Amino acid sequence: MYNPDDLIMLSALQHYAFCPRQCALIHVEQVWQENRLTAEGRILHEHVHEEGNESRGNVRIERGTSLRSLELGVIGKADAVEYHRKADGSWQAFPVEYKRGKPKPDHSDKIQLCAQAMCLEEMLCCDIPEAYLYYAAVKRRERVELTPELRAAVRDALAEMHRLYARGHTPRVKKRPGCRSCAMREVCLPGLEKARSAVEYIRGAIDACREEKP
Repeated sequence: MYNPDDLIMLSALQHYAFCPRQCALIHVEQVWQENRLTAEGRILHEHVHEEGNESRGNVRIERGTSLRSLELGVIGKADAVEYHRKADGSWQAFPVEYKRGKPKPDHSDKIQLCAQAMCLEEMLCCDIPEAYLYYAAVKRRERVELTPELRAAVRDALAEMHRLYARGHTPRVKKRPGCRSCAMREVCLPGLEKARSAVEYIRGAIDACREEKP
């Protein structure tokens, strides 16, 4: 169990799953830059949270729900949590996360959503078998099965994130296709991936001087 003072933001999990270096720049070094894509995403989340709670027959929707898990060591908010009334009169919770774009080929969105569900399970003492991702670009909701493999990925990622935070460590550049649209591109400088480190440069300069000596 983590101390309440050591909890990290749920949103950081999506950043970490996308790129550990991006996560460290934002959440360890506290550096942030916004571009059009992140601004659109921020506005979408704000709009969802402002809509307020509502009921539709046997479905109750609560928006901007606060989440916390001392077991996982995270804190944050769910865009929405839907409660569906079951035949026995009890309620089944399903977190719903809103994204501005379209479904991604990686699991960065799913891992964040799964972590939200795991927080709710701890808070409500319940089981949540599935959750949903809504993509604004295609206006479609995608069902996500919360498999043991996805849950294990959440635990592994968060454990590594806590170690990264404790060390205050920022991983080295590892260039990837997503770098082109990343808001942190000008801070991260992915073009330096092949550049030598300062230690390598100094060693090279010393070796060159030695070779020049008669």
